[in-house]
Amino acid sequence: MQSIVKVVNLSHRYSKEWAINGIDFEINSSGVLGLLGSNGAGKSTTMNIICGVLKQTVGDVFINGINLSENPIEAKKYLGFLPQNAPLYMELTVDEYLRHCGRMRLMTHKEIADALPEVKERCGISHFSKRLIQNLSGGYRQRVGIAQAILHGPQLVVLDEPTNGLDPNQITEVRSLIKDIGMDRVVIFSSHILSEIQATCQYLKMIEGGKMVFADTTEAFNNYIKPNSLVVSFRNTPAIEELLRIQGVKKASLLYANTIRVFFDSSTDVAEHIVKTSVEKEWRLTEITLEKSSLDEIFAQLSNKLKK
Repeated sequence: MQSIVKVVNLSHRYSKEWAINGIDFEINSSGVLGLLGSNGAGKSTTMNIICGVLKQTVGDVFINGINLSENPIEAKKYLGFLPQNAPLYMELTVDEYLRHCGRMRLMTHKEIADALPEVKERCGISHFSKRLIQNLSGGYRQRVGIAQAILHGPQLVVLDEPTNGLDPNQITEVRSLIKDIGMDRVVIFSSHILSEIQATCQYLKMIEGGKMVFADTTEAFNNYIKPNSLVVSFRNTPAIEELLRIQGVKKASLLYANTIRVFFDSSTDVAEHIVKTSVEKEWRLTEITLEKSSLDEIFAQLSNKLKK
């Protein structure tokens, strides 16, 4: 199967410092992929190179099998891009702007006429066709930006923090739109906000210190660090000292009335020991919940692992 995007030994240096070094990945199927990285990690550099905005120092990018450096015009036919600050012309109507973007993409008049209704319908902006972009809300401006990125039917769409600056309702709507677009093409969703990746993406690639440190599903990323804590509730709450005597319990702290967080040794079946002890001592256990590591904790763990 022809890969939609392939990145080979991608490296780039600003002056003497390498922003990214030896980035490799390949995407063969549709879906939403999160490109995650902290500020200065190399995420934006990687994204800008993939989109042809920046020329890499070393390595190659192939879009639908076409080398972006050797044949940029042909490769970009298969690429759509929405920068963090959408390149909108506020004095144009939605239709005028999208037609202009189509001409910039070397689409014929018929291709633009055929694509325009479908794209507007998909992005939920059909009823704003004749409205000036400057009179649209932030959420609908972002939808127009996404519309220009998919107008020419690209197989790869790159979105740079597309929910930045939107209110909660607008964020939910744009997330839903991105998932819909990812049903029949690859969407690379660049962000430094972990919750955005969790809510939107099926796959995740994380760049830290200019290197790829994680590449798998979002679910695998969530489960990267094994859980090491439980939240337990009792009718007759025991003293912390009593819980610390249970095999495998390393630390315990009171969260609120009748509820305690217990940190445990992962090599021990501590939940079973807590239940057994609760029955023996009549603590009347009412709830026991295994806590998953947050994405922020996983992010920190991966970052620290790279630095060691």
